Amino acid sequence: MSFTAQVKDELSRVEGGTPAAELAQLSALVRVCGTLSFRGAGRYSIRIATETGAVARTIIKLTHKLFDLETPLTVRRSVLHKTRNYLIEMPEQEELARDLVTLGILVPGHGLATTVPTHLLRDARARAAFVRGAFMAGGFIADPRGDFHLEIAVTGEDFAHGLAQIVDSFGVTSRLNRRRGAFAIYLKSYDDVIALLRAMGALRMARVVEVARAKKSVKNDVNRRVNAEMANQARQTGAAAAQLELIARAERNPGLSALPPALRAFCRARRAHPELSLAALGDELDPPASKSAMYHRVLRLQQVVEEAEA
Repeated sequence: MSFTAQVKDELSRVEGGTPAAELAQLSALVRVCGTLSFRGAGRYSIRIATETGAVARTIIKLTHKLFDLETPLTVRRSVLHKTRNYLIEMPEQEELARDLVTLGILVPGHGLATTVPTHLLRDARARAAFVRGAFMAGGFIADPRGDFHLEIAVTGEDFAHGLAQIVDSFGVTSRLNRRRGAFAIYLKSYDDVIALLRAMGALRMARVVEVARAKKSVKNDVNRRVNAEMANQARQTGAAAAQLELIARAERNPGLSALPPALRAFCRARRAHPELSLAALGDELDPPASKSAMYHRVLRLQQVVEEAEA
């Protein structure tokens, strides 16, 4: 099961909603993934297609709880994709037009509503339920082990802007992007994704995202440390190689025996311990020398060699 399907499955099990919240959730579900057909005055029908069983169950459950409508269900299996497709139909029936007005999907005398049904969204629970329904119908969330990305795809620019405002009312910052005639309201921030999951009621999956982020943070920290250590070792190796080359030049001219005692001690220690950093190499001397002192010995040796070779 994909991560998106897991989130939708948890959202389908959110309980304790008020009648107003349930009405708002069903309104969003039907509006986002339903197709309305019109065959004359008062003659409407709706077809709702989804690949998520949890979404189909929720639509049928809320429709039967709130309205007295027929909702025949057809389950089809895609041989190509090896997935199920659920088709819910609300055929022409006497109460359907009235119920669609109640859901804020139809506006009497004007046809299909183009904006969100603000009259259904008068409190935070109803707004959360509306976003929950919209996400179940048209939402996607990336597996947090890879990236933090949540989006809801809808049709209609006015509806998209209205939904984005409702999403933002939960303290998140959404963005709106046009895609092939549709619109996607999306979040890219970890904090925003977590906040919206919690607002919709996906508390368990929000914790899963939190754990994934913690693991990712530890992994990134380890990688940074390893990369820094490898880079440091590479620098040390390169510096030691350059120092060994300088010592070989000093051996040729003016000769190691001609060097001051401190420089001879450095040369012997570096040849004995080519793997050590300057600080660690200084600890090998008797008496020990600081990293700064060792660095100055390298500079002094370079000066002696260059003067001898001039």
